[in-house]
This record gives sequence, structure tokens and C-alpha cells, in this order.
Amino acid sequence: MRLRQTLFVTLGLALLAPAAAGAEDFDPSDEFELKDWVPIHLGPINMSINRAVVYLLLGAALSILIGIVTMRWRLKTVAGTRQTVGEVVYDIAYTQVAETGLPHKAMRQWFPYCATLLIFIFVVNILGFIPLPFTGETYHGVPVWGIYAATSSISVTLALAFLTWIFQHIEGIRHNGVIKYFKSWIPEVPKALLPLIVPIEIISQFMRLISLSVRLYANMLAGHILILTMIGLVFIVHTPPWRFFGLPAAFIFYIFEVVIVVTIQAFIFAALSAIYIGSAIEPEH
Repeated sequence: MRLRQTLFVTLGLALLAPAAAGAEDFDPSDEFELKDWVPIHLGPINMSINRAVVYLLLGAALSILIGIVTMRWRLKTVAGTRQTVGEVVYDIAYTQVAETGLPHKAMRQWFPYCATLLIFIFVVNILGFIPLPFTGETYHGVPVWGIYAATSSISVTLALAFLTWIFQHIEGIRHNGVIKYFKSWIPEVPKALLPLIVPIEIISQFMRLISLSVRLYANMLAGHILILTMIGLVFIVHTPPWRFFGLPAAFIFYIFEVVIVVTIQAFIFAALSAIYIGSAIEPEH
């Protein structure tokens, strides 16, 4: 009980820290501004290391560690808790994500990709709700702890979606040929409607890229802005009883995001990736 109370107090203080450090001019949108920590510019290409890059590297390392610890390390005939967790994650990734979208002939090649997406996005999402000293700010010489999700950056989610989008078309062409694959985009309609239908179908292919990236980005960004806005009320609004609603509302949104949104968004992204790749391999389905 004491440990649980300590964790809640620590979490509350960490959530309050960003607002407390600049209460006078607190703006929730400032928490998502990415500043170059290690500038790396290759001509017009910006490869600088910033907060999002650090979170992605940490997420990648933890994803690899989770896979090794739960699914590869000291496996036993009678599964313990650790191994059971790994088997449950594997089963969800296989039956609920990959099998729903991928044809049987593509499972061996593309199941690892879909499972990796599921685990990686979940880990990065959950890291976004764990207070960490990666804000890039200090308060009286002490690093400010705060929450930040790399998936609340459109550049991150767009890069993840772009991978799926590219793989989708590569597999479609590889399995069906260029002509048959691109013809599969066009539904059977009277020839007179083709000048109208063809541009719409081409645009819809690009819309998959946009919708896949924006769905994850918007949900994670909205959740963090709501939490930070509610926390900001404690310091900005000085009229009772409104100022006392901020912190409880922030914790309600926090629990909702951690329990529901984090998992659902990782599942949807991975499942749609499987569906897009599978539909390109077998357009008739």
C-alpha cells in the first residue's frame, strides 16, 4: 500500500512539474515542440537528435528486450508468468492482427513485421505516459520530468505509415505484376465513369497513408494535450471551484489513455497494416 501511494505521489509531482516550472506562461503546445539536442544536418536533410528520437530509441530497445525476455529466454515446457505473457502477445499478434489481413502464403514473411509494429507502437505509446527526465529543461539545476509521446509527432507516425504503404505496393507488384496490380485498383464500372473513378481510386491509395498516420498521431496528441491542459488549470485558473477540477480530470484522462487508447491505437495500426499488405497481395479478396 505504501509503495502504491508513493508511486501515485511521484506520478502526480512529475505531471505537475512541466506546468510548475513555467506556470506564468504555460502553454500545452510547447510540450510538443522539438528542439535539436544534437544538431546533425546532411545538406537539406535534418538528422538531428531530439526528444522524439530519444523516445524512439528507448522504445526500440525496450521492444527488443520484451521480445527476448518473454519469448526467447529460458523457455520451459510449463510456462511461467513471464513466458505466458509472451505467448499471449504472440497469440494476439498472430490471430487477431496478422491472420485477419494477411493471406496464408504471406504469413511467414509479414507476420514478424506486423507483430513488431504492434509491440513497438504499444511500447512507444506507453512510454509517452511514464514521466521521464527527457524534457530538455531544468528547474534549479534539476532535470524536469514530464510525459511525451513520440507518436504525438506527425513525422514519426508518417514514417511508420510510409513503411507499410511502400511494402503494400511492393508486394502487390511482386505477386500480381505491375499491370494486374494497378488494374485491381479500378472497380468494374461503365467505361464512361472511368475518367471520374480512376482519379478517385488513385487518391484513395494516398489517403491510406494519410489516414494511417494521422489516426495514431491525432489520438496520442489529443490525449496529451487534454492531460496537460487540465494540469495547467491548477496554475492558470485561480477561481474556486474550477481550479480544483484540473488535477482529478488530468488523472481521469491519464488512466483512460493508458488503459484504453495506448493498446487500441497500437492494435489498429498493426491490423490495418496487415490488411493493406494482404489486400495488395490478393486484390480479389
